[in-house]
Amino acid sequence: MNTREEQNTVVMIRHAQSEWNRQGRFTGWADPQLTAAGREEAVAAGRRLAEGGYRFDQAYSSRLSRAQATGRLVLRHSRNEDVPMRADWRLNERHYGALQGLSKVQMASRVGEEQVWRWRRSYLERPPVIAANDPQHPAQWNDIPTRELPNGENLAQTRARVMAFWDEVVVPQLAEGRRIMIASHGNTLRALLMGLEDMSVAQVESFEIPTGVPIAYRFGAHGEPLGWRYLDPQQRVA
Repeated sequence: MNTREEQNTVVMIRHAQSEWNRQGRFTGWADPQLTAAGREEAVAAGRRLAEGGYRFDQAYSSRLSRAQATGRLVLRHSRNEDVPMRADWRLNERHYGALQGLSKVQMASRVGEEQVWRWRRSYLERPPVIAANDPQHPAQWNDIPTRELPNGENLAQTRARVMAFWDEVVVPQLAEGRRIMIASHGNTLRALLMGLEDMSVAQVESFEIPTGVPIAYRFGAHGEPLGWRYLDPQQRVA
């Protein structure tokens, strides 16, 4: 039988290395695949969870391929291959607007490293918005209400949608003792942890989540956050 502590642990993981991570591009809602190294990261994460005896009742991912592939590999190699996984757009990466696909290094040489840092890390600064006729505009996601589709987001906007997902989807399941895994993205999980941990703006702007490393987050009987840790001895909570 599972202990109450196990039942109130949510495992979160930033997707493993993608092709655009390797190339140093702004990615956002673009949909590159995992690299071979990324697939190995996800397999290793699943095996680490298997060694820890983690079991899940439900898994969630974003609607982007790199998160879904990571989630499936983690479930398979953690011996949770029969656990259903649902995709929710609110777990998508922060939308990088017109920056999507551009090289971070090339943009730094054009506009300066400080501006690129603000686009990547700032809580309030938005990227240049994407044009409505751009093929990468999220209008192609025609099952999402138009008023909710971003054309470029700051972290505050990402936080609003991921916390709405959390409150609507995860909190009721925690109350039932269901064990949840979430495969998402660096900025999305930064925003989620900011909300759960009540981080300051300065804290979240300096906070980075590594790819492919599971986070175990414990919650009390009433869903109150009790603390989190990386399931990797080489990683430390800042």
